[in-house]
Amino acid sequence: MGRYIIRRLLQMIPVFIGATFLIFVMVYALGDPVGALFGDRAPDPATAARLRAEFNLDKPLYQQYLLYMRDIFTGDFGTAFNGRPVTELMADAFPVSFRLMLVALAFEIVFGIVLGVVSGLRRGRAVDTTVLMFTLVVIAIPTFVLGTTLQFFLGVELAWIDPAVSPDARFSELIVPGLILAMVSLAYVTRLTRTSVVENLRADYIRTAVAKGLPRLRVTVRHLLRNSLIPVVTYLGADIGTLMAGAIVTERIFNIQGVGYQLFQGIVRQNSPTVVGFVTVLVLIFLLANLLVDLGYAVLDPRIRYA
Repeated sequence: MGRYIIRRLLQMIPVFIGATFLIFVMVYALGDPVGALFGDRAPDPATAARLRAEFNLDKPLYQQYLLYMRDIFTGDFGTAFNGRPVTELMADAFPVSFRLMLVALAFEIVFGIVLGVVSGLRRGRAVDTTVLMFTLVVIAIPTFVLGTTLQFFLGVELAWIDPAVSPDARFSELIVPGLILAMVSLAYVTRLTRTSVVENLRADYIRTAVAKGLPRLRVTVRHLLRNSLIPVVTYLGADIGTLMAGAIVTERIFNIQGVGYQLFQGIVRQNSPTVVGFVTVLVLIFLLANLLVDLGYAVLDPRIRYA
């Protein structure tokens, strides 16, 4: 196990370098960030030259990337064009998006897996058909339509929730936004769990456990569910980073100033240090989440061994 973890950590190094380099090139290829800083007005040549020198924009692209990576390893993610360090923006945004991600992930795990297991065990019956129709409806409705509709009815008409989340973004305020953020992934988790349960129900070890007279609950939890959750855990691991980075629509609807909000502002204003810094941290989150998923396979299925 130890050798496997070390090997995976070493494999993450070239992946991290390649991903961050591509992101760096794509973000800085969007245009001149100094020109975008001044909007429609033409910048003063001396001021523009000073800003380019301050942000290393007067150097070749590969040299900019090397300088940026050097600063990252010292904990310096640069300074946004509004004068605030990017680390300060991260300190404000990532805790909010992390809480939102936890709420959304809880909905996916609890409701997605339960609905998938029930649907798989009742394959072909009314419950199965209802769950499948529900997931299709959820996938078909765009997030911004579902989010604005619930915001209007629950926040404006019924006044059960605040239409906009406060800057503190408490867990109680993130329940509805978390549900909106989780809906599409919840539908996929439900369908994936159902498919995996149906497939494993036909396996020999399930028939053997039933023939031995084991209780139905023990067969379902100890044998069927553990093996059926392997593809689900893979999806949930990859979805952690997606929930944090892909919450732009949800955060805009409920005025949540998290990672999605900062990324949106950075892209619109061509604030390259902000975009590259946030995406670099998200790449690390993706890599660590996938490592934890791989290690979790052995917990779910003892037959998996790491050579």
